[in-house]
Amino acid sequence: MIVLVMGVSGAGKTTVGARLARDLGWVFVDADDLHPPANIEKMRSGKPLDDQDRAPWLAALAARIAQLLDAGRDAVIACSALKAAYRAQLLVDPARMRVVHLTGDPALIAARLAARKAHFMPPGLLQTQLAALEPPEDAIRVDIDGTPDEIAAAIRRVLGL
Repeated sequence: MIVLVMGVSGAGKTTVGARLARDLGWVFVDADDLHPPANIEKMRSGKPLDDQDRAPWLAALAARIAQLLDAGRDAVIACSALKAAYRAQLLVDPARMRVVHLTGDPALIAARLAARKAHFMPPGLLQTQLAALEPPEDAIRVDIDGTPDEIAAAIRRVLGL
């Protein structure tokens, strides 16, 4: 099974996803690690990515998901996956994948972004992510008002893991 943990920057995808993977003994993949350097620099300079910027990144992530599924490996993937079209590309095998949408108060997310150190995503881009977000109807929605351990435990409960 692949669990895609999605949401806007600052929602806790990496922290919660890594906890979830650790707790389950699964592989963890942070989609941010697959961004080409040009994407990182663009975001670092305060410019949002467009669909053209995201295309090679999404293709690389979809290929990684396919590799994991082909190898029979369970994994947690942390990825913004803001638009339905992005999720459609990433859901390589919907029968073996689940989407978890981390949601929360934008003020809480903004505070988390402001507190982060050494991350390429500036807090000023939160509004562009919120505007681009197409909330999935069929995802497991989990509120981020809790500790990472509590959120990971809530996801495990809903998934029955």
